[in-house]
Amino acid sequence: MSKRSLIKRLKWYYPMEMLHAIITFPLIAVYLIFIKPFSEILFLLYGLALCIFILYQGQLYWKLKLYTLTGRTFNRNKNLTFFRNSKRSNLVMIALIPLVFVIQLYLNNWTLNSNLMLWAIIANVFGVLEHINYYNRQLMVDNASDLKYILKNKKLKTASLAKDLLENKF
Repeated sequence: MSKRSLIKRLKWYYPMEMLHAIITFPLIAVYLIFIKPFSEILFLLYGLALCIFILYQGQLYWKLKLYTLTGRTFNRNKNLTFFRNSKRSNLVMIALIPLVFVIQLYLNNWTLNSNLMLWAIIANVFGVLEHINYYNRQLMVDNASDLKYILKNKKLKTASLAKDLLENKF
């Protein structure tokens, strides 16, 4: 992929991730807080918080990759530390998902609101998949190059952020 097409792609990724991290998911959470009792939406809010936290990391990562390609300066060591710490925090939050689920059940006398619970499960799974997409394997296949790689190698690519953390660079 050429540098120009990569810059064009990053100029699209960065604002989309930022839009969802700063506007879309927080607005959904605020809306839910106003229309539903907390006891019914705890697990869903947790999934949304997980998504917001990881999408924030994603938008920052794509912004820094864009800075690297366009020659803008930033503190690489500070940001590498941020992403390493965020990866650990993500794993703690992911590990807490079953506990939050049990608390949700307890708050509702061990009954489920199936519609809200489905959305809560989707939000939590989406957060886990976003973590995998940034810190392990690239799950997003959005161009011919990605598809060719998968067909040729019979596996997903290592995530860009995972490579950068491993190589200690951006």
